Amino acid sequence: MEELTQQVTAEVTGAFSEATGELTALIAEYAFSVVGAIFILIFGWILAKVLERWTRSGLSAFRHMDATLTRFLSKTVRYIVLAFVITTVLSQFGVQTTSIVAALGAAGLAIGLALQGTLQNVAAGIMLLVLRPIKVGELIEAGSVMGTVEEIGLFTTELQRLDGLFLMVPNSEIWNQPITNYHRNSLRRGDLNIGIGYSDNADAAIAIMRGLIERDDRVLSDPEPYYYVQALGDSAVAVEARYWTKTPDYWATINDLRKLAKERFDAEGISIPFPQRDLHIVSGQDALSTPAPEGSPVAGAA
Repeated sequence: MEELTQQVTAEVTGAFSEATGELTALIAEYAFSVVGAIFILIFGWILAKVLERWTRSGLSAFRHMDATLTRFLSKTVRYIVLAFVITTVLSQFGVQTTSIVAALGAAGLAIGLALQGTLQNVAAGIMLLVLRPIKVGELIEAGSVMGTVEEIGLFTTELQRLDGLFLMVPNSEIWNQPITNYHRNSLRRGDLNIGIGYSDNADAAIAIMRGLIERDDRVLSDPEPYYYVQALGDSAVAVEARYWTKTPDYWATINDLRKLAKERFDAEGISIPFPQRDLHIVSGQDALSTPAPEGSPVAGAA
């Protein structure tokens, strides 16, 4: 019994000594790797934060750089640095990072294909924020979309329609369409087009329009207004005045000039005709007694 106890004790002691030796060997082998990994993690984390801060500060120095795009790019820089840090730490322990990077690349490709529409909106949002064809507060039209811009995000653009309703549009739908910006240029041309009757005097109508426009302080003298007969329509002679105003004054000016022109035309006896047609009615007896032209099918039948 005593010999058995001594044998068990010896085996336990030997196993413990062996485990201790292996642990000591492992610690000796990986001690520098662990210390190096911890140092790399700490240094990489600090470096990522510093580069993020520098990127944000540098981009904020540009006057036309949007705050949303600044945050997005600075965060992107941080995550790229952290990805390199993690890859370096794994390589410290002998992990084959090449296969991991390849797997992550394949996963990224699959996710990109699955989120193709979303990524397209992100790309369009970045282009809108960088090139700045639209800004907050501007009235724009892009395809069937029209409204005042309230916010430009990475995925969508928020607008307020002319009737006051809220409208959220994917960025790709705006970027892939011709964009008309009604507020970007400081000057805008106004076209005052009015139809008068064929019996009315076109020169007198143009003189009235000239007087109204020249008395309006919102109309610019340079470029000089231009007056002319624009078209000879089915029911009216279209006289037109082209003038320039500052963009904020456009709508008020055109609305006031239309109202004043209507009042002055009425006062001067110049008509503004509505669409009309002349009908010539031929009675049945007259139609029967009218001879058919020579060579017509009716004449040949007779």
